[in-house]
Amino acid sequence: MTLLNALTQLKVKNLGPGKHFDGQGLMLVKSRKETGKWMLRLTVAGKRREMGLGRWPDVPLSEARERASDARRKLRDGIDPIQARQVTMRREQRLTVADAIEQCFVARQAELKNDGQAGRWLSPLSVHVIPKIGTMAVEDVDQHVLKKTLDPIWHEKADTARKAM
Repeated sequence: MTLLNALTQLKVKNLGPGKHFDGQGLMLVKSRKETGKWMLRLTVAGKRREMGLGRWPDVPLSEARERASDARRKLRDGIDPIQARQVTMRREQRLTVADAIEQCFVARQAELKNDGQAGRWLSPLSVHVIPKIGTMAVEDVDQHVLKKTLDPIWHEKADTARKAM
């Protein structure tokens, strides 16, 4: 017989160190009586894996059950919930065009006259590129995006467009 919702909030609070199972793969691993972490055991592509669901007591029992249910739902839909979370975290840490321009400017500042204070290097980018595609991730920018961004100034201000490119 499978355990289902074996833990209660009061039991969780009073449990000592060790692994404590709630059912359906959800467990609380406590290192000390006052701290622990929620873990979910899953079988992904025939391999048993464990997925962290958050620290206890920051994540209460009800939220841990919710997170476990969401992960099991993704698994039923054929999505590896651990890999999906890693992809999401990588997306959140992507480098934007504006950040790349800023970092490049800082790196090249020593080579520029008067440390680039005249703005001749950064000005075309901050006027024509950053307002349009500054929030895009660098890996999402391709030649079509660049063409669309520089098209309006290409014929009137060819030198500026060339510098921006």
